[in-house]
Amino acid sequence: MLDPDMGTLLKDQIPITVGHRGLTLLAALTARPGEILTKAELMDAAWPGTAVEEGNLTVQIATLRKALGPADNGGEWIATVPRHGYRFTGTVEPVASASYGAIPPPGKPSIAVLPFVNSGGDPDQQYLSDGITEDIITELARFRSLLVIARNSSFQFRHPALDTAEAHRKLGVRYLVAGSIRKLGDRIRITTQLIDAATGTHLWAQRYDRALDDIFALQDEVAALIASMVEGQTEADSASRSRLGRIRLLPAGARALLPI
Repeated sequence: MLDPDMGTLLKDQIPITVGHRGLTLLAALTARPGEILTKAELMDAAWPGTAVEEGNLTVQIATLRKALGPADNGGEWIATVPRHGYRFTGTVEPVASASYGAIPPPGKPSIAVLPFVNSGGDPDQQYLSDGITEDIITELARFRSLLVIARNSSFQFRHPALDTAEAHRKLGVRYLVAGSIRKLGDRIRITTQLIDAATGTHLWAQRYDRALDDIFALQDEVAALIASMVEGQTEADSASRSRLGRIRLLPAGARALLPI
């Protein structure tokens, strides 16, 4: 089940982690099932206005094939047409959005990184806040212990007034990452927060002031800290549920002695 607008891909109701480029390519292929899409068409769809090497397309197609698995007939969902391009070999059936619910909770903690707010208000700096958001999504996706919601889904919440309840309801995630950036000369200030989407509770917040040339190292640091916090919180929640899940049956009239 592919929802291009939400940026989600489900297989047997289980979310499949596919990057933004891969989802864009799959959406383009399934929009014209059975037809041959040239390499140029696909590259324009996934990398609009950008000159990229053809090898990038090959890598994305290979990743998609691995994620989709074998087709029912044992072949591949995406066929290579030598010297031309690719075509989607399966059947596409439109499904009304109301016919399927939110993504079911996976076996590992789910997290969405919402678009970082451009606090300076300079339209020329919007690309910087979007780029930081996308890079943190990419870095978090490297942690196999986390299910990271795709960019398309997260970016529908591009507004300063964050409604955690709405994000929780629409994305079906346990954790949200929100933040803001402000460019001050050759330095940048990044504020980031980790939020429990179910309760709206702020679990962690931090502010960073760094030189612009240190931005990539900072993104890696932020992603690692967030992943560590989510893993620790998940373990704590699991232990809490385990304690609450154990009960003791007592004879009628007996009293249990509870520790203070």
